[in-house]
Amino acid sequence: MIDSSKSPGKKPRAAASSPALDEARLRQQAIGVRLRHMFDQVVNEPVPDEFLEILRRADDKGSKS
Repeated sequence: MIDSSKSPGKKPRAAASSPALDEARLRQQAIGVRLRHMFDQVVNEPVPDEFLEILRRADDKGSKS
C-alpha cells in the first residue's frame, strides 16, 4: 500500500485557521490600512516655509565654503 500523503509533489494540507487567528489577522490588516493612510497623508503634506528657509540658508553656507 502506498501512502499518498507523503508522495512528492503534493503539498501538505494547511491546518484550518481558528476564529481567534482570523480575528488577529483582520485586526492587523485594519492597522495596516490605517498606517498606510496616515503615511500617505504625511507624504502629501507641503513642506513648511520655515523649513525651506532653513534648507536654503544651509545650502548657501555650503556653497560659500
